[in-house]
Amino acid sequence: MNPLCSRCNLVVYPTEKVNCLDKYWHKGCFSCEVCKMTLNMKNYKGFEKRPYCNAHYPKTNFTCVADTPENLRLKQQSKMQSQVLYREDFEKNKGKGFSVVADTPELQRIKKTQDQISNIKYHEEFEKRKMGGEAPHPPSSPSPAYQPSAGSQNYNYEPAPEPVRQAAGGPPPSAGKRYRAVYDYSAADEDEVSFMDGDVIVDVQQIDEGWMYGRVERTGQQGMLPANYVEAI
Repeated sequence: MNPLCSRCNLVVYPTEKVNCLDKYWHKGCFSCEVCKMTLNMKNYKGFEKRPYCNAHYPKTNFTCVADTPENLRLKQQSKMQSQVLYREDFEKNKGKGFSVVADTPELQRIKKTQDQISNIKYHEEFEKRKMGGEAPHPPSSPSPAYQPSAGSQNYNYEPAPEPVRQAAGGPPPSAGKRYRAVYDYSAADEDEVSFMDGDVIVDVQQIDEGWMYGRVERTGQQGMLPANYVEAI
C-alpha cells in the first residue's frame, strides 16, 4: 500500500516519492515551511521533522537571566560541585610531589640552624666506632666492666680521673694526639664541647673527616668538635 504525503495527505507513488525526516513527501510538496521553495535531499535542513531552506532555518535564541542573589548562589554552588575544576587542578599538579616555598631570609636562617644542630649521622658513626673499640676480645657475654657507663654517653659530664676511666673500659687512650684551636666554637648540641681560640685539645679521637672527639685541657670538658676548627700540635 502506498503511503500518504505529509504535506497534502494524498497517495505518494514510488516514482514521485521522497522519504525524508521519517515521512513521505511528493517531490513538489517537499518544500520550505516558510517560503515554500522546493527542496531536495542536498539543500534541505530539518527542524522538528519539518523541512526548511537555509535562509529560514530556525536559529537557537538564548534567554537572558538576571543575576539575582538566588541565581548567583546557584551558580556558585554549581561551580563548587563541578568536577571540571578538580580535573584541571589535577592535570596542573600532576607529577608535582612538592610545593614551591619562597626562599625567604627566615627560612634560610632556620635551614642553617638545622644544619648546624643536626649531627645524627656523625653521632651514629661515633657510637658505632666507640662500641667497636669497647667490645671485649672473647666472644663471651660482656661483663659489666665493658658496658658503657652513663657518663660516657653524656659528653658534658665532669670527667673522672684517668685510671678510673680506663678501668671502666673507656675509649682507647690516645694521649699523644694533641690539637690547638684556631677558632672559637660554641657547642650546638649537648654532646659537643665549646672552646676558644688557642685552647689545647687532648685525648683526641678522629670520628670521620669532619668531626673529632676530645677534651679541652683548659676547662676539662670533653665532647665532639669540628675538625676544621683545630690544628695538630
